[in-house]
Amino acid sequence: MANNNKKTFLGPAVLVTAAFIGPGTVVTASLAGADFGYALVWALVFSVCATMILQEMAARLGIVTGKGLGENLRSLVQHPLLRWPLLLLVTAAIVIGNSAYQGGNITGASMGAETIWGQSAWLQSWSNFTTLNPWALILGFIAASVLWFGKYKVIERCLIVLVLLMSLAFISTMILTKPDILGLLQGAFIPSIPTGATLTVAALIGTSVVPYSLFLHAASSAQKWPKGQVDVAESLTDARRDIVVAIPLGGLISIAIVSTAAAAFFGQTQQLENVSQLAVALEPLFGKAATWGLSLGLLASGLSSAITAPLAAAYAMAGILGKPLDLKQPVFRATWLLIIISGVIFASLGIKPVSVIWFAQVANGILLPLICLCLLLAMNHTILGQYKNNRWQNILGSIVLLISVILSVRSLGLAFNLI
Repeated sequence: MANNNKKTFLGPAVLVTAAFIGPGTVVTASLAGADFGYALVWALVFSVCATMILQEMAARLGIVTGKGLGENLRSLVQHPLLRWPLLLLVTAAIVIGNSAYQGGNITGASMGAETIWGQSAWLQSWSNFTTLNPWALILGFIAASVLWFGKYKVIERCLIVLVLLMSLAFISTMILTKPDILGLLQGAFIPSIPTGATLTVAALIGTSVVPYSLFLHAASSAQKWPKGQVDVAESLTDARRDIVVAIPLGGLISIAIVSTAAAAFFGQTQQLENVSQLAVALEPLFGKAATWGLSLGLLASGLSSAITAPLAAAYAMAGILGKPLDLKQPVFRATWLLIIISGVIFASLGIKPVSVIWFAQVANGILLPLICLCLLLAMNHTILGQYKNNRWQNILGSIVLLISVILSVRSLGLAFNLI
């Protein structure tokens, strides 16, 4: 059967890139560059490879079964003593967790917007009436509008634009800072862990290898290439091409951020405290264009994550409840709307939902290896027929599973102050 979708280099995988290149990644990559220079770039190279392995499985699962990961989990885990605790954990980690992280997405985007446009007259007038952050409300409204009115193709295209925009912004800023190419290549291909860098390595990998991206990719692939309407083999080829382009692009963006922070702060007495400080510090060193480039990238990354985090949670929730993956379905809309509203409230009022983030950290720490294991089991199920994992895919998946266990231990250790 012919594939009716137009050939594009970017598709569902760009949603994954938009999801993991958010303010959290920008902060982590900035601190890595400022504290350790180019030494930890190899961790980003590894995380790109690990992400591609898992996301290829998620996309293949969605295309072959025509279902998202949540729906496949319902089918895979039949025993009620295992099924409901797992589904409740997924709900807690992804839906509640994304509600907490959404505040960071909107706050990061707001910081970028404020650096670019400053405090204009209307913003000053706004502050006379309320303490709510106007940029948080504006960005929350934009994210909600895209999800409310947009069909899948519209959302995909919006995110492609945002990813390309942040790519242009961050990579251009890196070029302006004139990075040490030899040092960058050494950091990328000669692994080393400087003293005090172990947790930063785990954080760099953990910002890319995240559970909700698997739900997002499986469900969006099922919608992009509907079962029974497209040729499966051809669709898998398209999906893999999409992954090979979009995921490394996300890695390149992260490397650009590390490089920019290294150029501005590594080896200096001044310490990097936050991303807005990095944007301001770039101007006297590399000109106003560098500051604007970083701020534009922060705005685009925050807004893209503010769209994908609620979308991923809605896909996961709909799948778990056995509801259709329909953008206009009530449960779907209620889920992403709840997350956007929570994020706007946290960002507008300057609330740091520490206890909620702590809970999300614990839940995600437990969930990551479980989801990796469930994905591996699903990819060896007879329902996939000839598209089951082969030996090498299982070996590579098992390696990533082992890494996910290490990341899980790290996440739980941080949550309980054991590390």
